[in-house]
Amino acid sequence: MNSSQVRKVFLDFFKNKQHQIVPSAPMVIKDDPTLMFTNAGMNQFKDIFLGNTKPKFLRAADTQKCLRVSGKHNDLEEVGRDTYHHTMFEMLGNWSFGDYFKKEAIAWAWELLTDVYGINKDNLYVTVFGGDEADGMEADMEAYNFWKAMLPEEKIIYGSKKDNFWEMGEVGPCGSCSEIHIDLRSEEEKKVVPGKALVNMDHPEVIEIWNLVFIEFNRLADGSLEALSAKHIDTGMGFERLSMVMQGVKSNYDTDIFAPIIKKVAEMAGVTYGKNESRDIALRVIADHLRAITFAIADGQLPSNTGAGYVIRRILRRAVRYGYTFLSFDAPFMYKLVALLSEQMGEVFTELVSQQTLIEQVIKEEEAAFLRTLAQGIRKFETYFNDHPNTKEIDGDFAFELFDTFGFPIDLTNLMASEKGVSVDMDGFEKGLQQQKERSRKAAVKNADDWIELLTDVETAFVGYDTLEAQARVVKYRKVVTKKKTIFEIVLDTTPFYAESGGQVGDTGELISESETLHVVDTKKENNLIVHLVTEEPKAVHSIYKAIVNTEKRILTANNHSTTHLMHAALRKVLGTHVEQKGSLVSPDRLRFDFSHFSKMSDEEIRQVEAIVNSKIRENLPGEIKQDVAIEEAKAMGAMALFGEKYGDKVRVVTFGSDYSVELCGGTHVKATGQIGLFKIISESGIAAGVRRIEAVTGKNAEKFVNNQIDLLKAIKGQFKNANNVLNAVTNLIEENAKLHKEIGKLLAEKSAGLADSLVDKAEKIGDVLFVGVKVDLDVNSAKKLANQLRGKADKIMIVFALVEKDKVNLVISLSDELVKNGYHAGNIIREAAKAIRGGGGGQPHLATAGGKEANGIDDAIAAAKLVLKS
Repeated sequence: MNSSQVRKVFLDFFKNKQHQIVPSAPMVIKDDPTLMFTNAGMNQFKDIFLGNTKPKFLRAADTQKCLRVSGKHNDLEEVGRDTYHHTMFEMLGNWSFGDYFKKEAIAWAWELLTDVYGINKDNLYVTVFGGDEADGMEADMEAYNFWKAMLPEEKIIYGSKKDNFWEMGEVGPCGSCSEIHIDLRSEEEKKVVPGKALVNMDHPEVIEIWNLVFIEFNRLADGSLEALSAKHIDTGMGFERLSMVMQGVKSNYDTDIFAPIIKKVAEMAGVTYGKNESRDIALRVIADHLRAITFAIADGQLPSNTGAGYVIRRILRRAVRYGYTFLSFDAPFMYKLVALLSEQMGEVFTELVSQQTLIEQVIKEEEAAFLRTLAQGIRKFETYFNDHPNTKEIDGDFAFELFDTFGFPIDLTNLMASEKGVSVDMDGFEKGLQQQKERSRKAAVKNADDWIELLTDVETAFVGYDTLEAQARVVKYRKVVTKKKTIFEIVLDTTPFYAESGGQVGDTGELISESETLHVVDTKKENNLIVHLVTEEPKAVHSIYKAIVNTEKRILTANNHSTTHLMHAALRKVLGTHVEQKGSLVSPDRLRFDFSHFSKMSDEEIRQVEAIVNSKIRENLPGEIKQDVAIEEAKAMGAMALFGEKYGDKVRVVTFGSDYSVELCGGTHVKATGQIGLFKIISESGIAAGVRRIEAVTGKNAEKFVNNQIDLLKAIKGQFKNANNVLNAVTNLIEENAKLHKEIGKLLAEKSAGLADSLVDKAEKIGDVLFVGVKVDLDVNSAKKLANQLRGKADKIMIVFALVEKDKVNLVISLSDELVKNGYHAGNIIREAAKAIRGGGGGQPHLATAGGKEANGIDDAIAAAKLVLKS
């Protein structure tokens, strides 16, 4: 059974059990501050389990694209080394929202595996929760008894809380779970060690394939459990593992999901899979990581240096590094595999096909950039050895610097060190790693109290499209303490406050009762709740509050949001219909818009976009908004559905002009475009391969920007006595300045040449070595050039220059080649000398520099360097 059939059989089975088959949610999560990536099939249903949203249907099933590379679910370092861990994977799952429970979940799982897929019952084991004394919970005998009807009791294993009690997080919905494991070993191996002894023991051929979670409790902040009002089922089965079982192979990487990619990479590298363990690991890492990177970019997450983008960059760099180290790829190669992956999976995940060109461009550019970084790191590594010729162990801090700055995994540093015949201070490296993790952990710490609920079974009514004031009651609130501040989160039954989403910032304003005023500093959406962040602790929580949005900020934000729509349409007219939104930020002060395009915009193209947008503003186009439009009807109207966004069956369509701009959007907008006033682009730049970024301002901020530019031009003209052609005047000044710099350089060179001869004549002789140690009136670069000149004036010569610039002292030490051959090292000498000026430095054997703060220590620094020759 091929993998496509495996997926289809699962979905058809649950469709016949009256489950609604739902599409996969995006792998990249945009509106949940607690998660960066979808790491389980249940993520898109989290709001239902938390009781914040009523389910549209009581039963659901899907295949969900997931990523596990950070936080609690971090499989990254295992990927490629074993046969079954992955970064990106598909999770087959079925759910019940207050409908069926353990009996049906267990019976259907067994039916599907044994009757439909035809898996041998003798190879299956199941686990059930064995109880936990600390939580006061007994063993799950209910699940045990249901399983007992399916298979012999010796195949049922009691599991610990760690393995058989699922929790969403430190607080929230949770419950016992029952895992189904399969023993794929040979009959001979099974006779030696029974499979029961290897369950949950990380054996590569005795593995979990399905987890059935029985959600019936809520974990409170104090650690106690309370029963939920409804019981839910949440199951997850690894698609890749199930395909391995159904295809009769011993590794996920031998299935038709990964094998074609591995074969292609092996051909590109000129190697054969299965012949060398290190190369095999590299091939598996690349095949796995390609999927994670490709799906993430297709969902709109570009590699970057922060947040989710940094995680994707780490994954990509890990793959490139394995290809570089073990398969000799010294040029971009992964982007060439995207077409094959798109061909394999594009029928189910259509975003791979539509986004293929962009994905290839982004990956190619990222690969090239990292290969350059690798080369820099290798040069840094070689310099370290030149500076420490007699070392037997690489300093742990330096190994961590290579890891942190240049992306060198520690095993690459170990490999390069072993080639030099030295070891790495792993204790020092681990110390640096742990300190970094601790800094990240402290920065992310958020201690939230339990919600204090005042009203039950109430969903917030958002009225902010129509009004900026409303009467409201508090549904629930809680205290939240972070590293920097303490805030209070409030949920209202009715609110005009727009919660941050879709690139638009959250509203600010006030909640006013008869006895207090609470200042709303932000509004966010968390688990489908509209959460108002206030700086004061609410006291009159049973009062009626007047919720008042900051009107000026809302209007300015709406201006900018509507402008992004006008600009998006203009970009598609000027640059082409390949332009698609890839990200945005809409605030009261400015707007930022990221879009797909493969070259820098010309000045003329920018002017054309500005002209189109400003003409649409002057036309005062009405903003027409249609609520609850069927998604297919919206697409027929011309609205674009953006990949990486999650849409419901019904959407909101925002139109300007009858056919100028039609978009799916939940943000706030102007009633007519004339309100915007003026539009001005202030910058256009590239943020990734194939992705450009425009920053712009509107209204009074656009006027302010234009006026500032005019004032600046007037000031420049004033400096040139209001010359008629200020551009020519500036150009002449630049040319004259360059000419003067050239003349100054020539004079300094002549001065240095004369100074060099004078210094050699005055040099002190120590044994057979000439020693020059003086304070010079030069900058550092000129001093280095002069020292380099002096190196050639004698076979054995040491030069020590001291320079003072403002409050900083610099030292330059240079040695002739003959002294270097005799074992002298400028970097080592300057480290000792720099102590006298309260500084530090280093460098190569023949040239080194140092900086310090103590000018009074110059004589002592020169003396310390001279002492090396006398010892």
